[in-house]
Amino acid sequence: MSRFRLSLVCALVGAATLPAHAQSLQELYEAARGYDAAYMAAKSQAQANVFLSQEARAGLLPTLNLGATQTSGQVNVLDTTAPNQVFNRTFVNSGATLSASQPLYRPINVANYEQGRRQADVAREQLSTAEQDLIVRTSQAYFDTLGAQDTLTFVQAQKTAVAEQLASAKRNFEVGTATITDTREAQARFDLVVAQEIAADNDLRVKRLALEQLVGRSNVKPVGLAGSQLPALLPNDVNQWTQLAVDAHPQIRQARIALEVAELEVKKAEAGHKPTLDLTASYAYQDASNGTTVSAVTSKTTTGIVGLSFNLPLFGGFFTQNRIKETLSLVEKARSDLEATTRNISQATRAAFFGVSSGLGQVKALEAAEASSQSSLDANKLGYQVGVRINIDVLNAQSQLFQTKRDLAKARYDVLVGGLKLRQASGQLKAEDVAMVNALLAK
Repeated sequence: MSRFRLSLVCALVGAATLPAHAQSLQELYEAARGYDAAYMAAKSQAQANVFLSQEARAGLLPTLNLGATQTSGQVNVLDTTAPNQVFNRTFVNSGATLSASQPLYRPINVANYEQGRRQADVAREQLSTAEQDLIVRTSQAYFDTLGAQDTLTFVQAQKTAVAEQLASAKRNFEVGTATITDTREAQARFDLVVAQEIAADNDLRVKRLALEQLVGRSNVKPVGLAGSQLPALLPNDVNQWTQLAVDAHPQIRQARIALEVAELEVKKAEAGHKPTLDLTASYAYQDASNGTTVSAVTSKTTTGIVGLSFNLPLFGGFFTQNRIKETLSLVEKARSDLEATTRNISQATRAAFFGVSSGLGQVKALEAAEASSQSSLDANKLGYQVGVRINIDVLNAQSQLFQTKRDLAKARYDVLVGGLKLRQASGQLKAEDVAMVNALLAK
């Protein structure tokens, strides 16, 4: 093997043995923006709605049409003065017409244009909703994976501690300072932890697959938190969050726009009673070579016309009257939908606020519980060594400590995700919030 090939193989083997690169939340969120099918579909739909809104502008602009024709034929003329004499005449006709029309007064077209502008606003709100949903889904999958990793780590640490306690119980039994009960209790606890380790490992695989499917990458390894400090809940007032939601939530803004569109629909229905006025113009050119079917005279003509087209509806079978009543009912429906949306968003915002607030309190309580559990374990280990505690006391203290550690890690992740969900519920969630959470992760 040549020296170059040997160097290449060594480089490839070295690259294959390098540790996997850990990804931050910001990195995986950017990957999800370019891969997630649901977000890409919402983005395309928003773009389509923008173009759809611009179509309504055509009703206010002039229209211009060009038409052209060309015909040819042959005329056979029988000469009555000379029997059996037939004269053949071939003719070619061509023409072109250029026509234009400019609406001067069409209330329906104006209302359509206003509705189109609001549809563009709806498209922007829908895209904003999709972006917020992607942030929450990515963050939830990210911290779910981190939580599963922590659970597996804590279970493995508990397994090591129980194994040490099992070995100690066996040694004490062999020298006669402990009963077989201590050994059997430690063995039972060890077997239980092994089962928990298998379940935790499988849960990590599932959570990681969900994250990989969301971001379109394989072998994803999220970066953990750099410390235990969590951001404070600001503002710490549920009423302020609720007011922010009422003012800025995309779904509430969409409901308001839907009400405006319904009111414009009433104007369109009322326009069924109103006249229309258009400015029209046309220019035509006609060339008849060798005449036509009725004349042998060659002619070339041009015609220019400018005028006004007026139309006034008189009676349409009560269609317009019933259409107005229908649209008025739809306005009331849109107003009720707006009220229902506002109430639901307000309730969801309050629930999210109290969830984060209680989560922060739970984190503080679990931090105290972790310190107490550690002290309890140390005391039980010392008591077991001097003979005032039995083996099951140590095992229970170990189990309590590692369970508290798992609960504390999960509570921290829940607070971070809950903070993002609170901002989503209030309509304030933006890509900058991902960067704020990302700053809490290890470098």
